[in-house]
Amino acid sequence: MTELRQALAAASERLDERVDAEVLLTHVLGKPRSWLIAHADDVLDPRIEEAYAALVERRVAGEPVAYITSRRGFWTLELEVTPATLIPRPETELLVELALRRLPEDQPLRVVDLGTGSGAIALAIAHERPRMQVTATDASGEALAVAQRNAERFDIANIRFKQGDWLAPLAGQRFALIVSNPPYIEAGDPHLGQGDLRFEPVAALASGHDGLDAIRHIVDAAREHLSPDGWLLLEHGWNQGPAVSELLLAQGYRDVFTSSDLEGRDRVSGGRSPGLS
Repeated sequence: MTELRQALAAASERLDERVDAEVLLTHVLGKPRSWLIAHADDVLDPRIEEAYAALVERRVAGEPVAYITSRRGFWTLELEVTPATLIPRPETELLVELALRRLPEDQPLRVVDLGTGSGAIALAIAHERPRMQVTATDASGEALAVAQRNAERFDIANIRFKQGDWLAPLAGQRFALIVSNPPYIEAGDPHLGQGDLRFEPVAALASGHDGLDAIRHIVDAAREHLSPDGWLLLEHGWNQGPAVSELLLAQGYRDVFTSSDLEGRDRVSGGRSPGLS
């Protein structure tokens, strides 16, 4: 018979990450992580132990914990994620913070999140600004289905979903803020074949030889969809701040800036609308 503490210790040794071992065990048990401490001496049901071992093997093989459990926390929401969506990451919360600073709580403004994936950014903004109408676009119908389920799970009603590339399904519409975490990794980057990235949709990660193809397109197209003083905010790679700022300035955006994440790396750049076309 195996005690909970023994199973957790053995899994932690195999994974080199105790937190991964704990998350997988709580997923199998259907209990919060705090429960593990109070029940460390409990003997595991053999069926639970077997199911846990199977999940540990999947993680040992490299599969991301978020895909194994179909869950990842982002902002204040515990989101469903699948291999059809990018796994939301903590550094992307900076994009939400910067967006909220530009969105007064008492105004019914219109916002769009391009390439929404699981809906992480769009849902975080919609949840924090219930008076606003948030639109989320994605080229993947599978990803949009996940985002819609997340919206329904949290009863977030001030959001709608449109399938299509970036701004393509929004002809003639203008927004106070356009936000996106587009693919920005160079197509030949060796990191795409390493770690969790091996399992994530490559179309949501890589974009051309310099990683900037999607950003170039959005910077150009967004001019036709921003309100006169609207903002465009884009997440990008740690070394792309100067290049993205240059793209924004070349297209006439005003008040161009770059913000760093908690580790001091360039993470988000943006600018104010050049004005009506």
